[in-house]
Amino acid sequence: FLRSRLAGHFTGSAWVVSADGLRTLLTHHRKLQRWLQPGGHADGDTDLARVALREAEEETGVPGLRLQDGAIFDLDRHWIPERRDVPGHWHYDVRYVVRAGDDERYVVSEESDDLAWRAVADVAADPASDASMRRMAGRWLAQATPLQGDPQRR
Repeated sequence: FLRSRLAGHFTGSAWVVSADGLRTLLTHHRKLQRWLQPGGHADGDTDLARVALREAEEETGVPGLRLQDGAIFDLDRHWIPERRDVPGHWHYDVRYVVRAGDDERYVVSEESDDLAWRAVADVAADPASDASMRRMAGRWLAQATPLQGDPQRR
């Protein structure tokens, strides 16, 4: 749970979805130069759902974000390349669904070049999207109906 464990460490990420469940909020990650979900290091916090929500709030500025249910939505292991004095290492990323309310205004943080709401179906179908993003989009689409959006309401 500490980034000082250079062999690899846990991170918490948020699959941020709109209130209707049809769109997801992605960040164009400044360091990695890819469109990804918001998330970050646990920094000693073993409650990765709390980490995911905190990172989503910090990285998007969207008011009223909430954890959907606190259940793990997706797991991913990905390699982070060497950068300056930090050697390459693994991130063990635990991902949670975070819901936006009616106010979808966002603020681009210093960790991002941009933020954008994208249709989940477009993310799932976009071969240029990161493979784990396509996987999460496909999983979300399999759980949610278009009219209800929220898999818990089915």
